[in-house]
Amino acid sequence: MISLDNLTISYGGWTLFDGISFMINPKDRIGLVGKNGAGKTTLLRVITGEQQPTEGAVTINGECTIGYLPQQMRVADTTTLVAETAKAFDEVLRIEAEIERLTAEIASRTDYESAEYEELIHRLSVANDRYHILGGDTREADIERTLLGLGFKRTDFERPTREFSGGWRMRIELAKLLLKRPSIFLLDEPTNHLDIESIQWLEEYLKNYNGAVLLISHDRAFLDNVTTRTIELSLGKVYDYKVPYSKFVVLRAERREQQMAAYENQQRLIEKTEEFIEKFRYKPTKSNQVQSRVKQLEKLERIEVDEEDLSRLNIKFPPAPRSGQIVADIKGVGKAFGEKRIFAGAEFTIERGQKIALVGRNGEGKTTFARMLIGELEATEGEIKVGANVNIGYYAQNQDDLMDGEFTVFDTLDRVAVGDVRTRLRDILGAFLFRGEDIDKKVKVLSGGERSRLAMARLMLEPYNLLVLDEPTNHMDMRSKDILKDALQKFDGTVVVVSHDREFLDGLVDRIYEFRDGGVREYLGDIWYFLEKRKVESLQDIERHDKPATQAAKSEETPAAGKLSYEQKKEQEKLVRKLRKAVESVEEELAKVEKEIADYDARFAVATEYNADDYAKYNALKEHYDHLMHEWEKASYELEITEQS
Repeated sequence: MISLDNLTISYGGWTLFDGISFMINPKDRIGLVGKNGAGKTTLLRVITGEQQPTEGAVTINGECTIGYLPQQMRVADTTTLVAETAKAFDEVLRIEAEIERLTAEIASRTDYESAEYEELIHRLSVANDRYHILGGDTREADIERTLLGLGFKRTDFERPTREFSGGWRMRIELAKLLLKRPSIFLLDEPTNHLDIESIQWLEEYLKNYNGAVLLISHDRAFLDNVTTRTIELSLGKVYDYKVPYSKFVVLRAERREQQMAAYENQQRLIEKTEEFIEKFRYKPTKSNQVQSRVKQLEKLERIEVDEEDLSRLNIKFPPAPRSGQIVADIKGVGKAFGEKRIFAGAEFTIERGQKIALVGRNGEGKTTFARMLIGELEATEGEIKVGANVNIGYYAQNQDDLMDGEFTVFDTLDRVAVGDVRTRLRDILGAFLFRGEDIDKKVKVLSGGERSRLAMARLMLEPYNLLVLDEPTNHMDMRSKDILKDALQKFDGTVVVVSHDREFLDGLVDRIYEFRDGGVREYLGDIWYFLEKRKVESLQDIERHDKPATQAAKSEETPAAGKLSYEQKKEQEKLVRKLRKAVESVEEELAKVEKEIADYDARFAVATEYNADDYAKYNALKEHYDHLMHEWEKASYELEITEQS
């Protein structure tokens, strides 16, 4: 479909790509990976024709169409959301006009046997086929489905595009791109401005899409769920792996070991050859051998190994001063801006040492709640009581924008540091990879990732016992995200994090608060448990998904009075029976394991010698028991909530 043949891109004396070649086939799902600066975005621009290679060529099948989503783009400010999205069907509208014209002309003619009449019939048939392929019959339904999938509400459809923020404007362009149904999607960081639900929807869309996908992303879970092939750009060359990202990481490590072995062997050969040349350079009897060795070195193709970045974010948050057991008590809290209600009825308690996530669609109130928790905003209703001795550290979603661009990296910390910590500022900056001349750079010249690291470094200046982090991994690469996650896991204080990065939240949090439809719901479990249960948890949502658009819109305008229909009651009773059976099943398994543990206890009480196998089985049983208890708690909680709804 698309062939890249011996592409070379040079800037002066520096080569970005050196004779790279690969094919993109129909229905390929490719993740494009590599270090920052390896040329990933440049390669997408070369494929689209926005940039020309120094040498080589990109060959595109004549029928292949490309849909390109860059990281930054502009959206027109002169129309509404629906009207702007409908521009994706410009070709459909042209074909529709052509079909009407051809139909009218055919109806007015009577020369049914002529070649001209047959040509008109043929052109009409081709136009109709193309119209159906491009989704002309279902375009209004497709627009609605795509916009809803990307997180827009029906009430947004007639809003002017100028009212949407940059992240939502990117979604508008993504919607237009998806609706055009190109042969291949080229997507540069498509999840940057999406929430968890929209990312999942996009994953499903791309997995089932009939064309090809080539994407750049720092979201490991997204890459694993969408791609089946990984192409790495490294040292100007490409390495093609027919596996998704996680498997690629393993294979790449194996390849690097082989590369290092070959490199070290070659270095030994070069060293010995140079020693021979130097030793016998001036001996006439050895001149032929010396010249032979010189030519051998000149012809030798030097092995290069991609230098691993071994510098690490050495993050270790200061020990958390002890706070009261209750860190924050949230009672009936709600927030509205004028007549616009964001959420209401938030009722939960944050206890010392908990690590919780705030999730939900953009605009549902996660960041608003975070700002209320730190005292930056006041609740419209209810009350947030912060506990005794709670000292809050806050990382804002736009933290990097709040820093003065004219200050240097060092000044940014120096101006807020007090006391003895000022003597350790260089060490703190070094832990965040700002070394040497880096600390004298002005903030305005830093990359997005560097600004995020600097903002996080400011949190190290004071020992906090509650960290409130709003999208802390935006602009961070995978390595930095892993290191930050490890530091937060080891932090002995309390953490409240707003994030849509599932891989980052996995293993970090064990309690989820979802902001949705004007309310807040608690889930006792990790992020994957939440995502699994969220799919089937609301019968009302399932029903709404199945309604025609007009009926669903009416439901949104007029909230249900709280009474379930006969069908809903039947479904709920069915779900309760299923959940009760699950609880009973776990209880039976628990009783069985308890008996086995008791048997071991009795045997160990009278044992005269140590049996390693028995103790290994005993410990495995206790681990299994703990796992079952966790499953029982989740199942019981879900049953209780369902019975009460």
